[in-house]
Parts: sequence; C-alpha cells; structure tokens
Amino acid sequence: MTDDSGEAAISRRGILVGGAASAALTALPAQAQTPPSQPAPTMMKVDLRVNGARRTLEVDTRTTLLDALREHLHLTGTKKGCDHGQCGACTVLVDGKRINSCLSLAVMHEGDAITTIEGLGTPDKLHPMQAAFVKHDGYQCGYCTPGQICSAVATLNEIKAGVPSHVTPDLTARPQATGDEMRERMSGNICRCGAYSNIVDAMTDVAGARA
Repeated sequence: MTDDSGEAAISRRGILVGGAASAALTALPAQAQTPPSQPAPTMMKVDLRVNGARRTLEVDTRTTLLDALREHLHLTGTKKGCDHGQCGACTVLVDGKRINSCLSLAVMHEGDAITTIEGLGTPDKLHPMQAAFVKHDGYQCGYCTPGQICSAVATLNEIKAGVPSHVTPDLTARPQATGDEMRERMSGNICRCGAYSNIVDAMTDVAGARA
C-alpha cells in the first residue's frame, strides 16, 4: 500500500507481523543449540568405621559425610536441617569429637571412627544421655534431638578432658559441668521447639552420675 506521495505506507499490522517474524528468527539458533554435556562425577572409594562396623563406599568426591550416612548407608537418624552448619541437627562424633557432618566431605574421613545416634544406643539399651533426654523430656518434635544428644555427649567429654570454652572463668583450672558451660558449648545446636532448659537438665543429670 502507498500513500499520496507514492511511498510505501507502514501499517500497524505490518509492524507487528515483521516484529514477530524477527523474534522467531532470532530464537531459532538458540533452540537448535545442543546443551553442553555435563562432565562425569569423580568417584572415589572410602573406608569408614561407622558405629563399630567397617563400611566401604564409592562416592562422588563432592558427597558430604551427612549424605553418605543418610543416602548411602541409610542411617537416617542423623538429620539434615539447614545444610549450612548453622543448626547442629547433623552432628555426629568422629573419633570422639563432634562435627557438623553437612560441612565435611565423606572422602576426608578415610579410616575414621564415626558414631551416629544409632551407634550410641538402641531402644533396648539406651545410652545414658538418651535415657536422660527421655526422663527430662529434652525434646518435643524430636527433629534436632539426634544432633543434640551427640553434641551433649561430646560436650561432657570435652569438660571431662579439661577443654576450656569461651565462658570458662579460669583457664588454668579444670572446667566444671555448670549450666553456663553446657549452654555455651551447646549453643551451636538449635531447637526450634525451645526445649533448652530440659536439655540442660538431662545433661546435668548425666554429668552428676559421672561425678
């Protein structure tokens, strides 16, 4: 179509059609591209001693200890909470010391002795700390409880070994299992239900039985 000057007139419809055609042509090359292939994961064998038994796994080197325990060994007592090392739900004992298993790679623990909540005790023979949590109702929903118990066991072992904390008043003296000591050392284990006072009662009970 032309106007009175003899030049081609541009219609609204023509602009829309032309724009749609241009967009389609631009999109075609991107759609035709083949997505880049992902490199195969690097696998590695690792020997762990879990709850007294030797376990050999072949895992992606990026696998955390938490995921190795839960997904490969099906020890689901250890919980995945924040997955950032901030809540303590994934706490386990490695060679007697507590760690956040979500922040540690499985392949870092070749030959290490790992104790999960399943390895502390059984329903028929509870660990003293497990029994104390039941006695003092140191849990509500129970999700954080496995990590709380593992951390509580390690806390009393730290105090017994004379390891100081930020609230130890005298670094030359052996720390005592006081409420302040236990609260400070357990501060990395979060309980959304707020059972903290009952947890301290349970730990105090076990600490008194040891004394």
